[in-house]
Amino acid sequence: MKKKAFLLVALMAAVSLSAGARVVTDSIQSKVLGDKVKFNVWLPFGFEMNADAKYPVLYLLHGFTDTYSAWVEKGRVNEIADELLGTGEISPMVIVMPNAGGPDTKNIWNGYFDMDGWAYEKFFFTEFIPYVEGKYRCVGDRGHRAVSGLSMGGGGSTVYAQRHPDMFSSCYAMSAWLTSGDTPINKDDKASYVMKAVHDHDAIEFVKNASDEVKTDLRTVRWFIDIGDDDFLFDQDIDLYGAMRRARIPCELRVRNGGHTWEYWHTALRTSLPFASRNFDSK
Repeated sequence: MKKKAFLLVALMAAVSLSAGARVVTDSIQSKVLGDKVKFNVWLPFGFEMNADAKYPVLYLLHGFTDTYSAWVEKGRVNEIADELLGTGEISPMVIVMPNAGGPDTKNIWNGYFDMDGWAYEKFFFTEFIPYVEGKYRCVGDRGHRAVSGLSMGGGGSTVYAQRHPDMFSSCYAMSAWLTSGDTPINKDDKASYVMKAVHDHDAIEFVKNASDEVKTDLRTVRWFIDIGDDDFLFDQDIDLYGAMRRARIPCELRVRNGGHTWEYWHTALRTSLPFASRNFDSK
């Protein structure tokens, strides 16, 4: 009898482990970029067990000089997501962390926008989203898709939701890099392309210059700006919040103690993941 009970416990433990949350590293060969793009995916508990289930998806964008692995290695998003799912603070979802750069900013392309030689936005919407959502059983509609990010990724997520409000239910911008000076292109330094692209995709000016029709579309997205009081991007993020208020676009703002650091973004995840989750459609 004891032997049977032990076998039952062992079997249940094996099932539990097989159904556990995990991070998968994957890649896509992009025709648009002419390169392979790696990404991490956090899969919730039960993903492997329920082959018919479909999930909402959060795209989590990294910052300048980092890679797709930063959110796991530095932000511990997998540990936080495991905890929040276990406590019921988030619903089961797929969290996708794409690569859009690297530490050698002079020689490696960085950025989420289309540039001469690096059409990342086109890649993201025409290749990446369809590939990921097909392979990882995402619902695949606006009501079950969110975007978030830090620094360069905070600006990228903001601009993506501004330019494609029909694609995202919510946007959570952490320490967002939203504007830049009009930097001249230096063909020997790819960082200059990023700064030029951020200037050309100024998220603050986008709101200021938005037509009534565009403002109406922006109001369909749930917005959240999260910035530290010691962050060097503080004024940019406050300027965006002010522009959103003047345009009567509902937007949450949190100013907390902290700077442009992983300590800050690690804690921001505890707000950003539930924010995305509660703004997904319930159907």
